[in-house]
Amino acid sequence: MTTDERMIAFGKRVREVRKGKGISQERLAEMAGIDRSYMGNIERGEKNITLKKAYEICDALEITIYKLV
Repeated sequence: MTTDERMIAFGKRVREVRKGKGISQERLAEMAGIDRSYMGNIERGEKNITLKKAYEICDALEITIYKLV
């Protein structure tokens, strides 16, 4: 698999926002309807997620997509 810096940057941003709000990775996964291990993959930039999944994460974090990209 080719590393994509954009996926890594997105995942880091998700982690930053999540931690800034004091939410555990497990809790965010639950709130967004995502498996916890999959959320870990997203935060490490290992998964190329769909736009729908990105919006579900934003909804769970109560932010706009613009705050993550």
